[in-house]
Amino acid sequence: MQPRNMSMSGVVDLAAVKAAGEAKAKAEQARAEAARQAAQGGGAGPAAGAVPPSALVFDVDEAGFERDVLQLSAEVPVVLDFWAEWCQPCKQLSPLLERLTVEANGRVVLAKVDVDANQMLMQQFQIQGIPAVFAVVAGQVLPLFQGVVPEQQIRETLAQLVQVAEERFGIIGLEVDPNAEGAAVESAPAEAPAGPHDALLEAAVVALDAGDLGGAVQAYKNVLADDPGNTEAKLGLAQAELLARVQHMNPQAVRAAAAENPRDPAAQIAAADLDLVGGHVEDAFGRLVDTVKVTFGDDRDAVRLRLLELFEVIGADDPRVTAARTALARVLF
Repeated sequence: MQPRNMSMSGVVDLAAVKAAGEAKAKAEQARAEAARQAAQGGGAGPAAGAVPPSALVFDVDEAGFERDVLQLSAEVPVVLDFWAEWCQPCKQLSPLLERLTVEANGRVVLAKVDVDANQMLMQQFQIQGIPAVFAVVAGQVLPLFQGVVPEQQIRETLAQLVQVAEERFGIIGLEVDPNAEGAAVESAPAEAPAGPHDALLEAAVVALDAGDLGGAVQAYKNVLADDPGNTEAKLGLAQAELLARVQHMNPQAVRAAAAENPRDPAAQIAAADLDLVGGHVEDAFGRLVDTVKVTFGDDRDAVRLRLLELFEVIGADDPRVTAARTALARVLF
């Protein structure tokens, strides 16, 4: 895990290391003052700087990046989740990142970046596909991973990040006040009545979070057996089956095979699955449409059916699905 200095020329006016250093000095002063007050008997209750658990996960944009990420990174490692509403793999990864951040209890925070609304940030981080996850510690960037990865791998990565922050920069994180959200809980709106398949859908989500892709697939199939038109189950099943297919792939080998065998339907189908999981939606669709052009019979049907399955992962209303459907129709008819 090698850091690099943050340089965001054109997005925010930084001297990133200088800003982070100043913020770190202030944080150290605040901690020293809190320790002094505690030693004098004034340390009852949470420190003035304690934050509620809800503050550990937040949205960030280009305008607030220096304040909300770079300066904060002098006090706590800031994990950056680059996502978009249309990105279905993001919808699998983001809730997991949020849960693990809250579990970390102030040792890290999570800043969510909507790439559609923050194109310059996406460009500055040189992001090729989403979801993409980085960290910023003391104004320095640490690339973490891209695409959906297993929960255990994320836990290990966050533990390593915390260790780097403590050992290299002396950053120990934020104090969390678990009692700060009582009022918010009381004023929360009542939940909607549970639907007939909510328990099964929840079981599928729990299985996904635990890395039990087979269990998630079966749970979604159980819903669809009783309610074939259930949109949430159809989408979840398509996503879970995609993740199960790529779970044990060797990405380098798959991409090398696809490059060497452009007419091999199996090689192109596998590479398209990896493209989609990595957030390269148009690449995945284009790869399979191009393969349909050069295949025939059962091979062509196999490629076409996989493309239709990937449409389910993204959703019929997505404009990229509409464009790909049109392109597919052109080569088929």
